[in-house]
Amino acid sequence: MILVEDRQNTARQIEQAQASGARLKAACEAVGIDTRTLQRWKRAGLSTGDARPHAVRSSSAHALSAQERERILRIANEPRFADLPPARIVPMLADEGVYVASESSFSRVLRAHGQVCHRGRGKAPQRRREATTHVATAPRQLWSWDMTYLPAQVVGRWFYLYLILDVYSRKVVGFEVHDRDSSDHAVDLLRRAALSEGLHAMDDKPVLHGDNGATLKATTVLAMLHWLGIKPSYSRPRVSNDNAFVESLFKTAKYRPQYPVAGFSDLDAARDWASRFVHWYNHDHRHSAIRYVSPAQRHAGRDREILMQRHAVYQQAKAAHPARWSRQTRNWEHISAVTLNPERDSIGQAAENKIGKTRIAA
Repeated sequence: MILVEDRQNTARQIEQAQASGARLKAACEAVGIDTRTLQRWKRAGLSTGDARPHAVRSSSAHALSAQERERILRIANEPRFADLPPARIVPMLADEGVYVASESSFSRVLRAHGQVCHRGRGKAPQRRREATTHVATAPRQLWSWDMTYLPAQVVGRWFYLYLILDVYSRKVVGFEVHDRDSSDHAVDLLRRAALSEGLHAMDDKPVLHGDNGATLKATTVLAMLHWLGIKPSYSRPRVSNDNAFVESLFKTAKYRPQYPVAGFSDLDAARDWASRFVHWYNHDHRHSAIRYVSPAQRHAGRDREILMQRHAVYQQAKAAHPARWSRQTRNWEHISAVTLNPERDSIGQAAENKIGKTRIAA
């Protein structure tokens, strides 16, 4: 777009070139315009600039109607969706067989009404170094565990949450809360998790990844891992993000509205909160990294059917309003492989390709 001042300067330079003997066409080509463009400028008196920024454009034929916008706003403000972003609202509606609008449409409507803001106290995610790779293509292949502090209402006193996460499904397969940090608690947690997940009947035991904390590397813990047949894996020294899956879960826990910022009154209160959080996380939480299904659904193998049903809902919505879909519908494909600290993208891609070939051969 060319401003009024630029048009006037260009026309003045062309006139000076003509006065010096240059041809009009050559002078226009030198400044990068056509002779008809200069004629159009002069007909307008060189008093107006490009009209495109001020043009009145008609709304798109497949734009959302006022009623649809009101419905989006009403649904987003329902009590069950009040603290959820569009990225989780839309999949939950799809599970109910309802398609209202896309995530971007939800975001635009909420932004127009001043209801889009950062939720939570966390900072934006930052890129970290990559580490040793483990790949999981099914539940009970790769576990990750850690311990975190839960503050008590008494300053300087803490409770200790031990937790084991299945990296493939994101399901919490074991947790305990105690009033002191001890390797004996970690041993008990390992034994109970192995029993609940049926590791004694499995030929291939999972890999258990953890950090370099003294509790998780104690001799009694290593002996229990050897007895259970679980292969240990550890983070690199002085690298805090090699155990990202569990650390992310701890952040989710501590930034939940129900988390008592002032601390827990006693051990029973901490255990009660942990039990309610794990149940919510496993059964109600739509996890963004596994196509917004719950960890329990993915752990039980029900996520494929759910994702296929969502895909069908989107196909019906596209058939009803094809003009609103310039490309394919949302990707609801099943995530076949999950990598812990990938060194190279080719490792995870190789696992995906191996699964694809196995299905074709079957």
